[in-house]
Amino acid sequence: MRLLIVEDDDRSGRYLVRGLSESGHIVDRANEGDTGLAMALEGIYHVLIVDRRLPGLDGISLVQCLRAKGIETPVLMLSAVATAADRVAGLRAGCDDYLAKPYAFAEVLARVEGLARRADKARGQTTLRVADLTLDTQARHAVRAGQVIDLQHREYVLLEHLMRHAGQVVTRSMLLEAAWDYDFEPRGNIIDMHVHRLRRKIDHGFERQLIHTVSGAGYMLDDREPS
Repeated sequence: MRLLIVEDDDRSGRYLVRGLSESGHIVDRANEGDTGLAMALEGIYHVLIVDRRLPGLDGISLVQCLRAKGIETPVLMLSAVATAADRVAGLRAGCDDYLAKPYAFAEVLARVEGLARRADKARGQTTLRVADLTLDTQARHAVRAGQVIDLQHREYVLLEHLMRHAGQVVTRSMLLEAAWDYDFEPRGNIIDMHVHRLRRKIDHGFERQLIHTVSGAGYMLDDREPS
């Protein structure tokens, strides 16, 4: 998953980024509300983790702005302010979950993954299918024609993004955003290298090729030859 943390406390922010990254997720962080809102509006995140008290735009206002603009990305709000009335206010503002500080990292991780699962179920996309290729987004498990495909973390993220946009051209910039964080500085043809490795795993030995290069644009995952 790609996650956004909006947290101004540097110690807490670094703790969450490290833990979630080590758990296999792509994690970005903003340290104030206005920047967090601008990043969240890009619509590239699976779950947002938002502190309630932020410099500039506070967490409640950030979530309200997102919902007003039609962004339905699940939000877990973290706050040292956690009375029943505070939790109700957060949920009514559009948060999907509310967790009091201090918290255990394991609980943050479980809640984030639970929000992502519910969002996928709501979209009917817990299992993605293109031709004889299936991807279970909960188990992070890929199978083609009954053959289990062993994917590294980046390969899984790239494949999920391609499958969610099956039949559409996915640019290299889109893939870079999906699989690497904001601070990453790409070197050379890193996207092409990763897609090449992914293609060998997905298409090698099969008559029908699913991952296609679209000249001058990017890549497309489809069971038809691109025109």
